[in-house]
Amino acid sequence: MAVIKKIAVLLFILLAGLLAYLAYWASQPLATEVNKLIEFTIKPGSGVRSAMRQLQAGGVPASPVLMEMLARGTRRAASLKAGSYRLAAGATPLSLLEQMVKGDTIKESLTIIEGWTFAQMRAEVARQKWLTADTATLSAQALMDKVAPGYPAPEGLFYPDTYQFERGTSDLQIYQRAYAQMKKKLEQAWNQRAPNLPYDSLYEALIMASIVEKETGKEADRKRIAAVFVNRLKSGMLLQTDPTVIYGMGIRFDGNIRREDLQTDTPYNTYRHSGLPPTPIALPGMAALEAALNPALTNDLYFVARGDGSSQFSENLADHNKAVNQYQR
Repeated sequence: MAVIKKIAVLLFILLAGLLAYLAYWASQPLATEVNKLIEFTIKPGSGVRSAMRQLQAGGVPASPVLMEMLARGTRRAASLKAGSYRLAAGATPLSLLEQMVKGDTIKESLTIIEGWTFAQMRAEVARQKWLTADTATLSAQALMDKVAPGYPAPEGLFYPDTYQFERGTSDLQIYQRAYAQMKKKLEQAWNQRAPNLPYDSLYEALIMASIVEKETGKEADRKRIAAVFVNRLKSGMLLQTDPTVIYGMGIRFDGNIRREDLQTDTPYNTYRHSGLPPTPIALPGMAALEAALNPALTNDLYFVARGDGSSQFSENLADHNKAVNQYQR
């Protein structure tokens, strides 16, 4: 019995010592090289032992055995989340464990610019190496069938913004998020719209917003430009806006619009076709949406670029011709 007691006491002392060392070790900064970026990935479905081995394989200077003991001892072994992680400066084994429990993974981001076309957005999404390219082989129509079925084209349906994502995220999720965001923003602007606008639907308002987006990036002019197009629609005038012509030209556009281009018949040539074009021509931002649905209260029917990014507005053709002579001829 005395021998058994001595063994038990010895084991207790060893266990207490091990626990004390584990507690000390868990609170000490990991010995990482200065300015060395350490990233590692925990695969989905990994158990705690496998996760700690992956952590070691990623270059984290921490014993996988001790990390597993720490995870089990703190009852966090079943709470580790898969994903890609970046080791924070000064991290301790305990803070690293907390990072994996919280799922504080690396966040990548991509930015969709206001005024881009859907083709430009798609090229930017395809450029992201950390996205899983689930839509790469899909046609535009097949992609829309998965995201927003029922629309004639994808143009204009995705909100320009910066989207964060975890590594390995499907690119389809980016399209779904951007579409949901555009739907939300458009409905928000629609619900606060001015009375007596010449739009029969949210989609028509979106088309107008895309034209406003491409006509100017100058905040002070945006609502007046929207007013010109609204006034033209109400009076039955042609919109006669160059960005729609350019969009209809597609890859034929070389930076210049010629007289023959204005005479070429495409569905987007608003010098030949009355009303709005059949679809948006770009991805409008919130300011363009608000301008299209709350245009300035003016009688303007014309505008011409001054050459400094701003526009000169006119209520009649005579004044417009004077402005053209002054600023463009």
